[in-house]
Amino acid sequence: MKKLVSVLLLVATTTFAQESMEQNMLSLPKLSYIDSLKNTFVNHSTSNCIDERWIAELTNTELSQEMYSDIASLNIDAEVSYDLSLDLLKSRLQQLDAKSPFNIEYNPALENTIKSFLKNRTKAFERLMAVSEYYFPMFEEHLARYNIPMELKYLAIVESALNPKARSRVGASGLWQFMYPTGKQFNLNVNSYVDERFDPLKATEAACQYLSFLYSIFGDWSMVLASYNAGPGNVSKAIRRSGGSQNYWNIRKFLPRETANYVPAFLATMYIYEYHNEHGLSPKKAPLTYFETDTVMVKKEMSFQHISELLDITEQQLEFLNPIYKLKVIPFEATKPHFLRLPKDKMGLFVSNEEKIYHYLTYLDTFKEGVKNNASVVASNTSALVHPQSNQQLQYHTIRKGESLGIIADKYNVSLYNLKSWNNIRGTTIQAGKKLKIYSSKKNNVGTSAKTYENGTYTVVSGDSLYSISKKFPNVSIDDLKKWNDISGDEIKPGMKLKING
Repeated sequence: MKKLVSVLLLVATTTFAQESMEQNMLSLPKLSYIDSLKNTFVNHSTSNCIDERWIAELTNTELSQEMYSDIASLNIDAEVSYDLSLDLLKSRLQQLDAKSPFNIEYNPALENTIKSFLKNRTKAFERLMAVSEYYFPMFEEHLARYNIPMELKYLAIVESALNPKARSRVGASGLWQFMYPTGKQFNLNVNSYVDERFDPLKATEAACQYLSFLYSIFGDWSMVLASYNAGPGNVSKAIRRSGGSQNYWNIRKFLPRETANYVPAFLATMYIYEYHNEHGLSPKKAPLTYFETDTVMVKKEMSFQHISELLDITEQQLEFLNPIYKLKVIPFEATKPHFLRLPKDKMGLFVSNEEKIYHYLTYLDTFKEGVKNNASVVASNTSALVHPQSNQQLQYHTIRKGESLGIIADKYNVSLYNLKSWNNIRGTTIQAGKKLKIYSSKKNNVGTSAKTYENGTYTVVSGDSLYSISKKFPNVSIDDLKKWNDISGDEIKPGMKLKING
């Protein structure tokens, strides 16, 4: 009898547990396909890694524009009023000359350039010194491999002010400012999808090869600098016009104006970096270096938008880390590999869930390719694809900042193709604030429903990250969420209540 009672109790307990579990599952908010997929990711990290303010500094065009302006227009033969002892300057230049393969000798033009930079550009140099911490370790590795003087890392400052997307008025591009023909000569590919002059790693490799080539011609690093800027042909002409001098300062007056300022700007930059403490410059520390990112070869075409949605990383970060992709799309070619660069924590997330990520991209292709691959079916059944079903009601969705068509389609459980058809959208570009027609039996209660958002407070649900929450509210960033809620890291848990002050 006791045994029978025990069995009945066990069955009752098991049944109650199953019913309780089913009720709990029913009470959970229904997740979109992409959120459900991300909940299965191994080692799902929500770290932002590269903070938005740091990205803004790394991609700042103001510094490169100032550098171009200085080199092009600065009259370095005009005396500059700045308190710097001549004897002290000469002593420091001698010290630099002693430890450098460059011919660094005192010259009034060099003095004027150094004083001009110290007088007008100290704040810019403090910012550049922080940015250079991101790139210099990578530069130094390549320079050492080619047995090129380490001081040539300063060349990228003079060329682009360390802006990987810098473009000059004549079309020179990237950190090392390659013109199209020179880039092609050193294996930097340019086509409709890709411009490898913007790739920091590949462009640095090409710059080292080009500098080595120029040194084999001139055998003098100051002449190499001049020919890097003006071309070896113009330097050779200047040498002939000077009567055959191999000293840069003797041929300077025979060079184009920009190149005449170029080597003094390089040497002045070197001086300021080497003696920044003595001049009271206080550079900020870089939060990470280029080596704290990594690459993976892609096995399928993918857009920045889809990578952003899958890995909770902003498209702005993806653009910065992958500047070579002109259309924000990483192409796939069986005969030529293409690579995605990510912060190392996101790289771990990508490679741990690679199969699922490619499965999701294939799933998206069924909408993109449906019409092309099944034209006859579409022709005979257009109403099933485009027009609403009997159980679907017309709704209007106001596009929020940061939303994509894929995100909106997932929210309403409709296909991307239908969403674009209902709204006569041909591409993928949408604007925040505009309304979209949506025929769906599902009401959009993601993010701002009464359950999750009330009186300036958001309740975290399963699958949320700081990134995904920030995208649910106009003009709210990850940094805002952290500041408003005293969050130091990136970890959040279901049930937490977050203040939303936006």
